[in-house]
Amino acid sequence: MHLDVLDLRTFYYRTRLGRSAQKAMREQMQEFWPDAQGLNVGGFGFAAPLLRPYLYDARRVLALMPGQQGVMPWPAGADNVSILCHETDWPLENDFLDRLIVLHGLETSEDPIALLDECYRVLAPEGRGLFIVPNRAGLWARRDQTPFGFGRPYTLGQLEAKLAAIGLRPERHTAALFHPPTEKKFWLKTSGFWEKLGGRVSNRFAGGVLIVEVSKQVPAPPRTGLPEAIRRPLRVLDGIAVPEPKPV
Repeated sequence: MHLDVLDLRTFYYRTRLGRSAQKAMREQMQEFWPDAQGLNVGGFGFAAPLLRPYLYDARRVLALMPGQQGVMPWPAGADNVSILCHETDWPLENDFLDRLIVLHGLETSEDPIALLDECYRVLAPEGRGLFIVPNRAGLWARRDQTPFGFGRPYTLGQLEAKLAAIGLRPERHTAALFHPPTEKKFWLKTSGFWEKLGGRVSNRFAGGVLIVEVSKQVPAPPRTGLPEAIRRPLRVLDGIAVPEPKPV
């Protein structure tokens, strides 16, 4: 179930907790990708809050927002780069993006495998992707007062396995949102301290979100399991002798 774009905009741009969360995730993202000079950068879901640092040096920045969520013009006061699209059919060429950020997209997707296939398709062979999802072990996934309390939270192992199965090879991981999901002044004022402390103590269990960087495996790994079963729906009949015509 996708969240409404108006609720997401209100959280990230009009609440102190949302602005704190935006800052914490953006700082971790920039540890991975300090700049995007001359690169095509895209975000899917509601990644606009994290794309701003790349608006000025990237070759192109695109904020893809799924139809079930809705779209808003962004950035304010500048040429719009937001695009409304189907979550599994993006208006981009193959291998177009050098950097891809997925935030509030995977955990709420109605078809996460098809969504990851689309991520694989548009990511350049030398490109990198960043997937940010609610941490199943964290506090933020347990409270629906924030966007991270909706959809399916992940453990690090679950997320990396799902990505690797598509051909998005996990390279590095970290976490963010180590302070509690509360508007209380003490926690908001000290959020920077908790982010630094949490990063030193645990980048897997304590954070409210998991952040995994991936590269594109070329060629993609062979699919097993359900897709194979669908391609060969009559395998249950294997081993049954084929009827032979009666002798004349």
